[in-house]
Amino acid sequence: MKIFTIILSIIALGLIIFNVTQIDFNAPFKDESIVALITIVASLCVIVMMAILRISKRIEQKVKTGK
Repeated sequence: MKIFTIILSIIALGLIIFNVTQIDFNAPFKDESIVALITIVASLCVIVMMAILRISKRIEQKVKTGK
């Protein structure tokens, strides 16, 4: 599960980097730029969710071991 979350986070980071290059900073809320901004926000959400999942799994493991 840890490898899966890391891979998804890396893919999301790659999407963020790619979509930053697609934004027209002169008109960021027009045509393809808005799609790039939405994709960046969605990728950031994925990164946050994967971090939450990793933390919750770590907590679950500590509760099971009693420490």
